[in-house]
Amino acid sequence: MKTTLFTTAAIIALGAGMAQAELVIEPGSDDRIDWASLDEFKAAHPDLEGESFDILGPWLGGDQELFASVIEYFNDATGAKANYSGSDSFEQQIVIDSEAGSPPDMAVFPQPGLAADLAKRGFLRPLGDETSQWLKDNYAAGDSWAALGTYAGQDGTEQLFAFPYKADVKSLVWYVPENFEDAGYEVPETYEDMKTLTQQIAEEGETPWCIGLGSGGATGWPATDWVEDLMLRTSSPEDYDAWTSNEMPFNDPKVVAAVDEFGWFAKNPDYVAGGVGAVSSTDFRESPAGLFASPPACYMHRQASFIPTFFPEGTIVGEDADFFYMPAPASGDLGQPVLGGGTMFAVMSDNPAAMAFVDFLKTPAAHEIWMAQKGFLTPYTGANPDAYGDETLKRMGQILLDATVFRFDGSDLMPGAIGAGAFWTGMIDFVGGSSAQEVTDRIQDTWASLN
Repeated sequence: MKTTLFTTAAIIALGAGMAQAELVIEPGSDDRIDWASLDEFKAAHPDLEGESFDILGPWLGGDQELFASVIEYFNDATGAKANYSGSDSFEQQIVIDSEAGSPPDMAVFPQPGLAADLAKRGFLRPLGDETSQWLKDNYAAGDSWAALGTYAGQDGTEQLFAFPYKADVKSLVWYVPENFEDAGYEVPETYEDMKTLTQQIAEEGETPWCIGLGSGGATGWPATDWVEDLMLRTSSPEDYDAWTSNEMPFNDPKVVAAVDEFGWFAKNPDYVAGGVGAVSSTDFRESPAGLFASPPACYMHRQASFIPTFFPEGTIVGEDADFFYMPAPASGDLGQPVLGGGTMFAVMSDNPAAMAFVDFLKTPAAHEIWMAQKGFLTPYTGANPDAYGDETLKRMGQILLDATVFRFDGSDLMPGAIGAGAFWTGMIDFVGGSSAQEVTDRIQDTWASLN
């Protein structure tokens, strides 16, 4: 395999949107990538030479460089020029630009709720029924992904306005294989098995879980992820959707039950490292350290795919630490739900090159080129899993492919006062001693006050 590495000059060229940035992988040189899909895309879009359009998104640093590397294949195939700009205040900037009448041609939304709001206000262009059907046919749990980008427009008609590309997985439990092997534990295959293992570890005088909810001004958010995963394992996807939109009140018995289910793990002093008091006071970045203590301070830690960033230096995922899918109930009635996040591409102008870029994102190559580097997961069933740059990403990608249901992080779908406010503080109150009913009643009162 012949690859072209990023030189400093190439990275500067990519970040600045210059025309002659290098292609990261020479077309045809890596047989994991479906180069023919780029040829087909090029043949379908012969009239874009000289066109230019702007993309605004939240990616900076490494992600900006990686996305810029993908853009170059679109530019090379079409003769058009896509110019990406990243902003650390994207959520504010896109609203300001839209209201001022100067939006970018395309935007990359990390939160579907913001995209839905701008679609309702008439700032987004519909992507069409054909693209909606394409998502249903080509993404694992495709109905879930199509629904994620489908919103009511200015006229009230629901249409696909945003195309999902680049996903994250949150339904993961981390552990140290050597510790499991030494203790004779096996990775649980069902949710019931995971609870049984929790009880077994405690009965043997060990501590099953490390849980840390501390995060400065955002303290409490790791608990919301727990509750969201548990909602998907105790209630239907339709219930989850109703909950995140408040069609189902936050204090509905199903939500109360999911919060109590989190308490089954987090409020039992025998189940959490440091006891219940440590759950709220331990920073989420420090929480997984217990996995690597000798003897282990805990055996499992539920957290998203980013958490290895905070593992001890030199930790090799797949050897020193590993993960398993947070399993679904044995009954199978709820399928294989996966909680995660992702980014959504929306067109905001009549620029034909911007709309063509959505078609580019339908090519396997547009996914495989980023897969072959780092930091990218996709539910696209047409992408080659062997294109992943390492085995860890490939296994996380397989979790997306195996999903029968995908749901976006619920707190990110809720109004900020709830998802980034009352829900966070409510979970701290719950771990601190309040009942699930008391906490959910207060959150519902806050939500009602927003109307």
